[in-house]
Amino acid sequence: MAETKIEWTDATWNPVVGCSVVSAGCTNCYAMRMAARLEAMGVQRYSGLTRKSGGRAVWTGRVRCDEDSLSIPSRWRGKRLVFVNSMSDLFHPDVSHDFIRKVWAAMEAVPQHTFQILTKRPDRMRQVLSMVGLSVLRNVWLGTSVESGEVLHRLDELRETPAALRFVSFEPLLGSVAGANLTGIDWAIVGGESGPRSRAIDVTWVEEVERLCRVSDAAFFFKQWGGPNKRKTGRHFRGRTWDEMPVARI
Repeated sequence: MAETKIEWTDATWNPVVGCSVVSAGCTNCYAMRMAARLEAMGVQRYSGLTRKSGGRAVWTGRVRCDEDSLSIPSRWRGKRLVFVNSMSDLFHPDVSHDFIRKVWAAMEAVPQHTFQILTKRPDRMRQVLSMVGLSVLRNVWLGTSVESGEVLHRLDELRETPAALRFVSFEPLLGSVAGANLTGIDWAIVGGESGPRSRAIDVTWVEEVERLCRVSDAAFFFKQWGGPNKRKTGRHFRGRTWDEMPVARI
């Protein structure tokens, strides 16, 4: 577990590391840069997860499941919001059903903590959870990433997945998502891409999401404008910060 500066959570927990690119939102993924940095620092479990391409780190597609990490939540004190697999995707095709069961059991054993699972593969999430027959846990929120109108179908897959709470991360927001249907979605996080080679966000796209949230009664969280220096651009929208949080359905 690591404390984090991510605005919408308290900590990260990575029982899985490594991933592969699936859509435009992955192009400048911060986790690829971080994995390469950790490998250079000698952190063994990140070895071989990235390679250099065009002067930057990119995923090799290799995924590593870490059995030793499963016991970490049971050692935490207090209550935490926990982003699960900030360095991977729990529903990557190379993560086995058996390991997902183990992650589920680890989360179920500590109901005082709330776990936020974000995937770009909500189709596999829906399929696996129905096939494996895992319980809907009150302390587990399920979400998907939607970077543009080209992947709005991910919201349909998420809607069909039983969950105590469903959320969407429009980050990095790379285009208009005015056509999004947020029915059944409890929370929307919006953010621009940050770091080197970041692609610009348009204020109109943010306004569209905020309107969609009001229509669908979803909580609205504006994370950042992003850019090469996200501290400089900040996270004010319409003159204030927007840190709305959702309430679980069960």
